[in-house]
Amino acid sequence: MNIGSTLTQAAAAHPDHIAVIHGDTRLSYRALNERANRLASQLRAQGIRPGDRVGILQRNGPELLESLFATFKAGAAAVPINARSHPKEYAYILEDSGSRAIVFGEDFAAGLDTVRHTLPDLDLLIGIGAGTGWSMPYEDLLADGDPANADSDCAPHDLAWLFYTSGTTGKPKGAMNCHANLQFMSDHYPREVYRLGPDDVVLHPGPLTHGSGLWSIPITSGAGTHLIPTGTSFDPNEIFELIEKHRVTKIAFIAPTMITMLLNAPDIDRYDLSSLRFLGYGGAPMYVEDLKRAIRQWGPILCQVYGQGESPMTVSLLTREDHTLSGDPRTERRLASAGRVREDIELAILDEADQPVKAGEIGEIAIRGDVVMRGYWNKPEATADVFKGGWYHTGDLGTRDADGYVFLLDRKKEMIISGGANVYPRELEEVLLLHPGVLEVAVIGIPDRLWGESVMAVVRPRTGASPTEAELLALCRDHLAGYKKPRFIRFQEDLPKNGYGKILKRELKQTILAETPETAT
Repeated sequence: MNIGSTLTQAAAAHPDHIAVIHGDTRLSYRALNERANRLASQLRAQGIRPGDRVGILQRNGPELLESLFATFKAGAAAVPINARSHPKEYAYILEDSGSRAIVFGEDFAAGLDTVRHTLPDLDLLIGIGAGTGWSMPYEDLLADGDPANADSDCAPHDLAWLFYTSGTTGKPKGAMNCHANLQFMSDHYPREVYRLGPDDVVLHPGPLTHGSGLWSIPITSGAGTHLIPTGTSFDPNEIFELIEKHRVTKIAFIAPTMITMLLNAPDIDRYDLSSLRFLGYGGAPMYVEDLKRAIRQWGPILCQVYGQGESPMTVSLLTREDHTLSGDPRTERRLASAGRVREDIELAILDEADQPVKAGEIGEIAIRGDVVMRGYWNKPEATADVFKGGWYHTGDLGTRDADGYVFLLDRKKEMIISGGANVYPRELEEVLLLHPGVLEVAVIGIPDRLWGESVMAVVRPRTGASPTEAELLALCRDHLAGYKKPRFIRFQEDLPKNGYGKILKRELKQTILAETPETAT
């Protein structure tokens, strides 16, 4: 078994089909496979052995896909790093993973130069683009590589992708995804998510180091055309132009924040987006009001996937058929859910004693199945914390209704306990977003000597709007119990996010407490 053979097989079946479009670059499946083979052969020639880790630090582009599949083919484990990381952050990941090689883009040469001397295991540095004097040129390596297929024979549980979590609550941990995990994800994709046809053009607005990269595996298996934007940041107009020009049928995977940016783009109605048949999103819950706007704009083409780096892209699914504005309160309520559990996955909602709760009751979501990671890299205690009683504990709080729909409430660590009562931030955030002047909101708990924690809502208004505290409190009184309404409301122009668009509540809370320590009274 080797998940890199996905590309080998696609090239054999569809050698002349266009695999990648990136600006003026066009690569057929034959060419993409040969370039990946050349890099894989050179990794081996430079001493990379099966099981070694290879860092990938690049912006989206054909070389990222080549690096990913070449690493798989060589039997090594890919360590993709978010392109928005700080040099200290990717130095931590490279050191923690013990990466022996890195394939990096020229944009990262200066940052990497400041930290490479602190990484004794990193002895092979391959640079794309402008030379550095201390790295091996990518294209020169490929020119001398072997284009023939020579995929390493890997065991199902051999490490394939070391997926570093986003680190919203501390240092990122490396989730060990093996070839069998990725094969499970890839095999289930056409059956449950989207079956690609010969005319499918798949746009990757999100980072290929994250969900879009994971889904590049089943998309490659189906011989889809990967359309990769050339911009270095998310630009709604570039996305619209690419959809219209290339008749994009599928947006692979983007964060809810990106969907909101598309919806808020002033030029959205200037473009012909009628070719779109599928838009995949996930990584964070999408608020219902934004989701309804998206359905009204594009129709029932959206599909939400709930998964984690620890269970790559595969826990539950809110299908395109579920994304409907039927007017039936029962079916529209499902828009607040993460859908139903995927095939061949077991899911339980467990209480503090690890016992199943009744339908509708709140507990921690736990799963088991062949998609679940092997554990955290070099962190046996953290692994033991999440694997208990034969279940992987996700850290997400939620409920499941009688129809099997799973509703995410919050991360277990983000639940607020005020005066002994549980307050779930997402529930309050959904209500505050009903105000037309609210663009984004983050609800956090602030230390309180009397109540333990008090509820604070940090609100980012829409451009030109000025929601007032009185209006927002009145909205809360209309929809929620009194103890759930915020004690503090703070307005600010932006909210801190990680490279994948998730709001960094931990960082936000630290900043607020540092600026206004009197808040914690």
